[in-house]
Amino acid sequence: MPTQSRSRCGWLPAAIVVLGMLPALSNAESITVASTTSTENSGLFEYLLPIFARETGIEVKVVAVGTGQAIRLAQSGDADVLFVHHRPSEEAFVADGFGLKRYPVMYNDFVIVGPASDPADIRGSKDAAQALGKIAATESVFVSRGDDSGTHKKELSLWQASGTDPAAANKSWYRETGSGMGATLNTASGMNAYVLSDRATWIRFGNKGELEILAEGDPALFNPYGVILVNPEKHPHVHAAEGQAFIDWLVSEHGQTLIGAYRIDGQPAFYPDADSADAVDDE
Repeated sequence: MPTQSRSRCGWLPAAIVVLGMLPALSNAESITVASTTSTENSGLFEYLLPIFARETGIEVKVVAVGTGQAIRLAQSGDADVLFVHHRPSEEAFVADGFGLKRYPVMYNDFVIVGPASDPADIRGSKDAAQALGKIAATESVFVSRGDDSGTHKKELSLWQASGTDPAAANKSWYRETGSGMGATLNTASGMNAYVLSDRATWIRFGNKGELEILAEGDPALFNPYGVILVNPEKHPHVHAAEGQAFIDWLVSEHGQTLIGAYRIDGQPAFYPDADSADAVDDE
């Protein structure tokens, strides 16, 4: 898995429309994808979508929010495609009839970032739940997204495994931003606090301050992404053909090669996953 870097970037608003397509596509078909802030903050869409538009003539408009909010948008028919990273929620979305099928696309991992001084003494830990337990025991400041995102859902599962209930935590050390990953990292940097981040966003984040990766490598930090076409029987206005074309492109050999080739400061951001055992399990 990649390690930290010092590349700088600016953070775009949570809800964005991906522009910069060729002028000839101004009247092209378009689809809306409800996705996560990590796919946006990492720069993946900025890299992929102009290529897709050039090759297919289909413009992709992205609403980049937390996974929970993205799912709610897709459930209400405000998106054609859902592209998020919390598999239990994705499977429930399909089981409840809101989506047709979950396709594995890629993965990376989460990391626990914190101050170089490391007051909770978690440096080098391979047990994420144990590391969070130490942060709670020492009441070291931890910044949570608190936004029902895939990252937040992962964080809550790790707190549960550590035996800590963050809802009952002393608010002098446990802080919730209710914001995306970039904004939450900015808050953690300003407070010199611990935070859980997806690796790709962390690599691209420019305002690291004294923060560094302190705990990584636990299998519990695995972070898979899936893509789902919104069910046109639920929402007849869904652009099903164009949405499926986008999905097929992502999971094709070509799309997977492009995802694997994406680098941030020379480091892989995501690993293609369409041909994994996970994909076979979804058939």
